[in-house]
Amino acid sequence: MSEGPNLRLDKWLWYARFFKSRSLATQFCLAGKLRIDSVIVKKAHHPVRPGQILTFVRGRQVRVIKVLALGTRRGPAPEAQALYDDMSPPMPPRNDITSGAAKPMTREPGSGRPTKRERRALDKLRDP
Repeated sequence: MSEGPNLRLDKWLWYARFFKSRSLATQFCLAGKLRIDSVIVKKAHHPVRPGQILTFVRGRQVRVIKVLALGTRRGPAPEAQALYDDMSPPMPPRNDITSGAAKPMTREPGSGRPTKRERRALDKLRDP
């Protein structure tokens, strides 16, 4: 590993605003869901240096992040976005059903649950 300034992985993820709290970032690191330069990391105290590539999944998207700077505090979003370069592939398009533009449900007559009248007719056929 190259020598130079470094910062804890969980702290950097929190500074860069990928997680709402440092404890959530720590839990994510301990779960082994993150890679640094294609090596799986399972420790929150793993050092992060500028120039390294982080790969992890957040929600439905695979994030590929290049660390540009370490940061000194958890600042506003523009300051956090200056800490990294997002090299993630574009998100896949969402289905129409999941986007809320689904067609209204329709039921053909005679399908599904029988009406009260149809149920009475069925009862007459079953019990003479």
